[in-house]
Amino acid sequence: MIVYPSIDKLLANVPSRYSLAVLAAKRAHQLEADGIRTLSEYKSPRTVGQALEEVAAGDVIIDPASKLLERDAERLDREEDVERAREDDAEK
Repeated sequence: MIVYPSIDKLLANVPSRYSLAVLAAKRAHQLEADGIRTLSEYKSPRTVGQALEEVAAGDVIIDPASKLLERDAERLDREEDVERAREDDAEK
């Protein structure tokens, strides 16, 4: 469950929960890949939480020219599952 930032504040900056999920996932991957942050401080230690904080601040928006397709969300979900499995294996 999202406590901070509030879902109402997040949805004020994106058109739907689906778009929010895809935007947050894509931004979290960018944060992991390049580490370039838009905020000076974050409350969340995780990249998805940091991405949501950036969305709430209005620093990350959906490019109106891009299409957030369901297959993108599914692909990102599979990539995250693979990454989690690798991390779990590394911890063993």
